[in-house]
Amino acid sequence: MTLPQTAPYGTWRSPVTADLIAAGSVGLGQIALDGGDVYWSVLRPSEGGRTAIERCDASGAVADILPAEYSARTRVHEYGGGAFAVHAGTVWFCNDADQRIYRQDAGEAPVAVTPAGSRRFADLIVDAGRRRLIAVLEDHGAGGKEPANSLVAVAAGGTIETLAAGADFYAAPRLSPDGRQLAWLSWTHPNMPWDGCTLSVAPVADGGAVGKTETVAGGAAEALFQPEWSPGGELFFVSDRSGWWNLYRWADGVVRPVCPLPLELGLPQWLFNMRTYGFLSPARILAVGQVDGIAKLMTLDTAAGTAETMVAPFVEMHGLVAGPARAAFVGGGLRDTPVIAALDPSAGTVQTLRRSSGARIDPGHVSLPQAVSYESAGGRVAHAFYYAPQNSEFSPPGGELPPLIVKSHGGPTGQSGCGFSLKTQFWTSRGFAVLEVNYGGSTGYGRDYRRQLAGQWGVVDVEDCAAGARWLAAQGLADPKRLAITGGSAGGYTTLCALTFGDVFAAGASHYGIGDLEALVRDTHKFESRYMDSLVGPWPEARETYRARSPIHHADRLDCPVIFFQGTEDKVVPPNQAEDMVAALRGKGIPVACLLFEGEGHGFRRAENIKRALEAELGFYGRIFGFSPHGIAEIVKIDNLA
Repeated sequence: MTLPQTAPYGTWRSPVTADLIAAGSVGLGQIALDGGDVYWSVLRPSEGGRTAIERCDASGAVADILPAEYSARTRVHEYGGGAFAVHAGTVWFCNDADQRIYRQDAGEAPVAVTPAGSRRFADLIVDAGRRRLIAVLEDHGAGGKEPANSLVAVAAGGTIETLAAGADFYAAPRLSPDGRQLAWLSWTHPNMPWDGCTLSVAPVADGGAVGKTETVAGGAAEALFQPEWSPGGELFFVSDRSGWWNLYRWADGVVRPVCPLPLELGLPQWLFNMRTYGFLSPARILAVGQVDGIAKLMTLDTAAGTAETMVAPFVEMHGLVAGPARAAFVGGGLRDTPVIAALDPSAGTVQTLRRSSGARIDPGHVSLPQAVSYESAGGRVAHAFYYAPQNSEFSPPGGELPPLIVKSHGGPTGQSGCGFSLKTQFWTSRGFAVLEVNYGGSTGYGRDYRRQLAGQWGVVDVEDCAAGARWLAAQGLADPKRLAITGGSAGGYTTLCALTFGDVFAAGASHYGIGDLEALVRDTHKFESRYMDSLVGPWPEARETYRARSPIHHADRLDCPVIFFQGTEDKVVPPNQAEDMVAALRGKGIPVACLLFEGEGHGFRRAENIKRALEAELGFYGRIFGFSPHGIAEIVKIDNLA
């Protein structure tokens, strides 16, 4: 046996390279069943961030569906989702370049269905009996202050007919098995769908016209998720009315719980077509629930009102679709990268159809998550997943403590899961400890926990991240002088607030983060334009609170090094957010670095940019904390650093 080499934390040589993550991995997205075939979308960084559609047929053969010049991506709400639908071998998809819907019959080239223009579509479903699609429309040419959202039918020839309008947002259209009823979700400003939304149902005539709308559930304070018709024609949906996102059934005009459980079956609807359950039969449901942020696979008996947990090698699961003979979902385990998994419901066996990466990391280099809870400000309890440094080829010098990276997730209504992530292992295999914080306001822990950020964004999240870092340092698991914080989007805002208003962290990395809440209110897109009403306060009445919690107005209090990463085409958090913060820190003489990525939006999709961002952040920490990372191709320029 070879003895480990002694080397400082942060300098360890790792098989988890930036190239492996950027060019050797793909993102697995939406899944659809069509007879014996399974379809899924694949984000390919090595192809410039293109989203392909792949199909696995009954024989197990996997093939590309779209020609290389097409990318199945919708920009509705900027985040997209539900970009394709399939029926009897025909695929309809939203093309990224022009946002038109295309139809592709088996063996044929794609043909445009909708005309060119300023319309975007999402959440496509097939109304086969009427030879049309039903979709969410976001019209950027409607002439108003904001794009107009509605629910529409798209005929085979491209004619568009409005089915529902008047609300600010629509999602999740679902047609009953007999085609005679349509259900959907809608909500209005200032709500986000996880604050409160409405489930509606309307009859559909043979010719396709929608009749009088009936409200089934929801309102300003009830968050609903994924309406779904059973094979028998009953309407099911997820609601948080009990304090947990549980499943309910609407029948004979009455809403009843299916199986009350202290777990979460719902998710924050950042994307269209998010799914956590599907029908194996009229009375049997396959579902993914979350307990303390960890996913569990289970079956629900709708007649008996009982639940049974299934054994599965996954701790993260999403995109679940199900039918009588097969179910499929994206599954992430503890030691391997996410996969498209197919489940045989009768046998209980799982088959891997597609891997997100061909990488096989030796167990000696894999850090396993530890679910931790600790006390935060005011006696609150916060939750996180802790990863210790792990590399069987190296050990630290005696007495050295590892640098710690605290990761603040985006949203902020969202969560960090504990499934295997090459990006997390990139750090731990080099000698960093990592704490991925599910601060108050995160999902996966019930409604009360999710609502802890109400009026407290920039406070509770910051307190929980700082408390986690202090807690690990107090246990001797992290060097109190080498604590860093990083995050993207809303997590970038938490990062900048923690560095500005606290003294726990010695460095930070903001990935397309927010420094000026007032500017964000003015500049961001429609979907999130009123999000901060609930997170901070109503605008402009709470203007002083917005200024008080904006790091840009308190740059005199920020006195540690920061690196910024920003896409030039970001419509969610515009580039001026990073540029203004960089200018303020540069003028103050604080060490600061900034990498702008041309053509990238909110998050980086291209392999070369993913690689550069990872290596630049590692190199930045090396220079600030005084170690030389292994295998860094570019030395990032840091202004004001001697």
